Amino acid sequence: ALDLPESLYSSKVLNAVKPEKDVDGLSSVNLGRLVHGDVCDCLVPPTVCAVMELLEDIGGKKVLLVGARGAEGAALQSVLQRRGAAVLSCHWKAPQLQSELRHADAVVFGSAKPHDVPVSCTKPGATVINCAHDPLSGKSCYYNSIHRWIQSQQCRKWDLHSLKLQPLSPVPSDIEISRAQSPKAVDVLAKEIGLLTDEIEIYGQTKAKVRLSLLERLKDQPDGKYVLVAGITPTPLGEGKSTVTVGLVQALTAHLNINSFACLRQPSQGPTFGVKGGAAGGGYAQVIPMEEFNLHLTGDIHAITAANNLLAAAIDARILHENTQSDKSLYNRLVPVVNGVRGFSAIQLARLRRLGINKTDPETLTEEEISKFVRLDIDPSTITWQRVVDTNDRFLRKITVGQANTEKGFVRQAQFDIAVASEIMAILALTTSLQDMKERLGRMVVANDKKGQPVTAEDLGVTGALAVLMKDAIKPTLMQTLEGTPVFVHAGPFANIAHGNSSVLADKIALKLVGEKGFVVTEAGFGADIGMEKFFNIKCRASGLVPSVVVLVATVRALKMHGGGPNVTAGAPLKKEYTEENLQLVADGCCNLQKQIQITQLFGVPVVVALNVFKTDSPAEVDLVCKIAKESGAFDAVPCNHWSAGGKGAVKLAQAVEKAANQKNSFKYLYSLELPIAEKIRIIAQKVYGAQDIELSPAAQSQVDRYTRQGFGNLPICMAKTHLSLSHQPERKGVPTGFILPISDVRASIGAGFIYPLVGTMSTMPGLPTRPCFYDIDLDPITEQVKGLF
Repeated sequence: ALDLPESLYSSKVLNAVKPEKDVDGLSSVNLGRLVHGDVCDCLVPPTVCAVMELLEDIGGKKVLLVGARGAEGAALQSVLQRRGAAVLSCHWKAPQLQSELRHADAVVFGSAKPHDVPVSCTKPGATVINCAHDPLSGKSCYYNSIHRWIQSQQCRKWDLHSLKLQPLSPVPSDIEISRAQSPKAVDVLAKEIGLLTDEIEIYGQTKAKVRLSLLERLKDQPDGKYVLVAGITPTPLGEGKSTVTVGLVQALTAHLNINSFACLRQPSQGPTFGVKGGAAGGGYAQVIPMEEFNLHLTGDIHAITAANNLLAAAIDARILHENTQSDKSLYNRLVPVVNGVRGFSAIQLARLRRLGINKTDPETLTEEEISKFVRLDIDPSTITWQRVVDTNDRFLRKITVGQANTEKGFVRQAQFDIAVASEIMAILALTTSLQDMKERLGRMVVANDKKGQPVTAEDLGVTGALAVLMKDAIKPTLMQTLEGTPVFVHAGPFANIAHGNSSVLADKIALKLVGEKGFVVTEAGFGADIGMEKFFNIKCRASGLVPSVVVLVATVRALKMHGGGPNVTAGAPLKKEYTEENLQLVADGCCNLQKQIQITQLFGVPVVVALNVFKTDSPAEVDLVCKIAKESGAFDAVPCNHWSAGGKGAVKLAQAVEKAANQKNSFKYLYSLELPIAEKIRIIAQKVYGAQDIELSPAAQSQVDRYTRQGFGNLPICMAKTHLSLSHQPERKGVPTGFILPISDVRASIGAGFIYPLVGTMSTMPGLPTRPCFYDIDLDPITEQVKGLF
C-alpha cells in the first residue's frame, strides 16, 4: 500500500486486504485496534514506527503533523498522543500553517509539499521529519518493521484468556460440570491461538473445522514438543487417559502459561450408547460441550459410513453386472455415448494404464483389451470389505446379502463392522494431505480376483467419489477444555482393531500453532502394549514426527486388579479390596506398571508416570506406586487430582513433563519394515507382550504368503488383540509369561498402510449389554438439554 499512487490511497482499497494480512497496518480494523489501545493485536504502520524511533523523548512536547491524511495520519496522531505529546494536525494550505511551524518542537510532513506553498523557518532546534512517499527510496525501516511483526505473530505466546473453575465437592456428574461452564465462542478461541478468519469453518458456537491451508502458512515455523499419553493394562472401566490428557493441557496452558494443545479421538456412538458412556475426559478435566463432543460432532463418522458403504455397494453391484452381461454390453454401459461422443473418465484412463493399454480413444480397443478393462472378475469368497454402522448391533455380525429376486440368486454371507473399524477411518487418522488421502483411498484392497490378484477401490472407479464424501472430514475439529484451552478432535480408529490414535493432521497443525516452546499432547488407545506400540511403529512412521515424552497413566484400582484382586465388571459395585487400603495388592500389581515402563523404554523415549488418584486411594498406596515407578526407570511419577481440581491438580505433572521433554531422546522403531511379516509379528509378541513365541494358523500363514507375493510384505504391523491383558487371554492379568500367541488370521489395510494379524477371536462389531447406557439418556423437550450422558 505504501507504493500506491495517492489517487488510489483510499479506505476502499486499503480495506481490501484482510486485517490479519495487513502488514502496512492501514486497514480500518487495524487502525481501530490501534486507537483503542489494543497494541498487542495490531500492527503499528512502519512509517509511524520510524517516526517514533527518531522522536525519542517526546513527552510534553508539541508536534505538528502537516499533510498527514488518512489511516497513516490517524495512526501517527494516536501513537504520539499515547506517548504524551501535544499533537496538532493541519493541511498544507491551512492559513495557520506558518504560525504553527514557528511554535512546534517537531514537525512531521506526511505528504509531498505542493510547489506553491512556502515554508518559512521552523522553530530553532525543532526536529523535521519528511515522510512523503517516495517509491524509489529505500525502505529498510518498513521491511524491518514487517519482519518483526511477522516473527511476533508466528512465535508469540498466545494471548489466551482461560476460563475459571470453581470445583465442587462432591464432584458432580460430567454433564453437570460441562453445562455449568460457559465456553468461549470458537472464533474467539481460534483468534487467541493464532488462526486466521479464513482458516476456520464454524459449526455452531463451540466447534469449528480448521483448514489444511494453515500448514502451508506455518510451514517454516518450528514444531513444539510432542507428548503421548498411554496407560497400563486397564480394567473394563478405563483408567482415565483422556482425563489425564485434558488435565495436563489445562495445567500447561491455563496455569503455567505454556502454549499447549490436546489432540483426542472422536468417540464412536456405539460405546456412548452401549457400555462406556462419554469419552470427553471427566470431572473437571474434560472437553466442552461434552454432549456435542459425544454426539455426531461435525459428522465425520457419518461421512466415513457413507463412503464405506458406497464402496461396499459398488463391489456387489459390479459382481452382479459382470455375471449378467456380455463384455460388449458392459463396455457400452461403462463407457457410454454422451451427446454423440464416447470418452473415458479420468479414473478409467488410469485403469487402462495399469493394464498396460496406452489408448485414449474408446473406439480403438480390441476385444481382448475390452474384456480386460470391463472385467474385474472378483472372487466373492475373498471379499474383505464389509458394510458399517456406528451402532453396537450384534445381530449384524453375520448376515446374508442378495436375497431379493432382483439380485438373481447371487447370495453371499457378509457382515457389518462398527463404523470406526472401517479402513477409511484408519486412513483419515494417518493421512497427511488431501492428495495423500485420495491416493490411500484408491489403494484400498477390497478383494482378490479369480487369479489371486488384489482388486482395489481404484479398480472399481470409486476413488474420486470417496474423496468427495471425505473432503470435510479431513479437517480437524477445534473445541476447548473446561478451562478454555484448545483441543483438536479428529478421527477415532478402534485401538484393538486398528491403530487407536487420533489424526496425524491434527497433531501436525497443533505442533505448528503451539510454537517451538509449546506442547501437543495426544492420546493412544488402551494400554501401552497396544495403543503406544502402534503410535510409534505405525503413526510416527506415517507422520515423520518424533515424540518427546510418554505419560503413562496408572491407577491404584488397576494395579490391585493386576495384583490378584477380584474381577472388575462395568456396572457392578467395586469389591472392598478396591475401596480399602491394601498395600500388598498394590505392590504385587505394580509388575504390570513396570512392564509397561519397560515397553516404553524399548523405543528410547523418557516416561513420566501419572497416577490418576481416586478418593478411595490412601496416601500410603499413592506413595508406594510413585516409589516403585521411579525405581523401575520412570523419569518421574506424579499423583494427579485433575478430575476433582481441574488443571490445578495436574500442575506437578505438567512440570515433570516439561523437564522430561528436555531430556536426551533416542527414539527408535521396534523393527525394520524389511523384515518378513511373521518376524515382525514375533518381535512384537516377544518384546512387547512377553510371549514365548507365535503360532500362525494355516489360514493366517496362507494370507501372509499371499500378501508377501502381492508386494505388501514391507508394511508395519497392527496387532488386533484384547486390551484387557498383555496376552491374548483377557483373564490373565499382571505380566503373563511363557505363552504362545495364536494368530488366527492376517488381514491387510493397504490404503491405511498396515497388516493386521488377528490374535485369537476379535469382534469388529460390539454388542449391547443387558442394560445399555441409553436407559439413562434423555432429552428435555422444553430446554432441549441432554440428560444422563455419563
